[in-house]
Amino acid sequence: MAHTASNLEERQEFWKPVIPPRQETAEGTESAAAACGSCGTELMAEARFCHVCGIDGHTTSMEPAAVVHPWYDLSAVCEALGQTGASLLALVLGGICVIAALFTGFLFTATTWLDWQAVQIWRIEWLLAAVALFVAGLLLKKK
Repeated sequence: MAHTASNLEERQEFWKPVIPPRQETAEGTESAAAACGSCGTELMAEARFCHVCGIDGHTTSMEPAAVVHPWYDLSAVCEALGQTGASLLALVLGGICVIAALFTGFLFTATTWLDWQAVQIWRIEWLLAAVALFVAGLLLKKK
């Protein structure tokens, strides 16, 4: 019976992560996994942020580190183009309206004179929206 109890204590439970043994280094005792600088929790394998407190585990600052990806950072794009966020949005929407005006003729085929006129009016509406958005984009530009 005692032999069975000792086997249960040594067995790794399936829902708990395997804790690696501590390794000795020249600088002293150091664990194989890094610990969070804020709360002291061991970081998961190759984790940058602590799964408990959410703070960058490799720093000791109490501010959560912001993850900034270059393709999400619209402020850098706006700054490089000399535009404000609203100006850039208006210019992008104006470009979408121009593309919609071009594809209107491909999507709708005209079999009669009346159909052809309707398609041309739709194109004119898309182009007028594009002109309005381009003007708004230029007016909202940084000075």
